[in-house]
Amino acid sequence: MTDSQEEYLKTIYLLKRNDKKVRITDIANKLSFKKPSVTKGIKTLKEMGFLNYEAYGEITLTKKGEETARNIIKKYDILNMFLTEVLEIDEKIAKEEAKAMKHAMSEETTKKLDKYITKILDLGDLECRI
Repeated sequence: MTDSQEEYLKTIYLLKRNDKKVRITDIANKLSFKKPSVTKGIKTLKEMGFLNYEAYGEITLTKKGEETARNIIKKYDILNMFLTEVLEIDEKIAKEEAKAMKHAMSEETTKKLDKYITKILDLGDLECRI
């Protein structure tokens, strides 16, 4: 999955969480992308089974799409928390670096980093969850 496809899934998920009907225009505006680019990306994600979409209609995530979007957000949150809370990196820098790093991090690394952060920050059973 490409970086832009991940951004589309994450954006759809977050817009939908705000009880909003998600359309191509909403995604284009949120990401500052052109509508034809978003339409092409959305069609590809539909073919991959991540979402449901009909031309000019609402975009909804499939179960697979929602799970993937949640994992993308979780990776970002874990990395951002590690960078800011453990390494004490400036929030602005941490935000950009977490955004870049999340694309390369495996599920195994995500789980181990989640476990480490939970332990080091003494979060007990409150592992980083969405």
